[in-house]
Amino acid sequence: MPPARLSAATQTLATLAAGGRATVTRVVAASPEIDAVALRRLGELGFLPGEPVQLLRRGPGGREPLAVLIGETMFALRLLEAQCIEVSPVLAAALA
Repeated sequence: MPPARLSAATQTLATLAAGGRATVTRVVAASPEIDAVALRRLGELGFLPGEPVQLLRRGPGGREPLAVLIGETMFALRLLEAQCIEVSPVLAAALA
């Protein structure tokens, strides 16, 4: 099954800029390498629709791992996992 298309207002956590804030919209399998167990694990970690998330920084060379803050907890995610998390970016004006 092909991955679901993103709406104009959403992107994946993997494409969020370092320091960017967003709200999780959904978690989907973005690759055949991601199974139901991996998706459930992301949900158990707190990556649920409506949760605020921030991409703190990327690993060496702008790649892996991605340091992500969900709630008050920091996680290191692989790029493959971050591609499964669809987010709606928070605009800078909304933060003021």
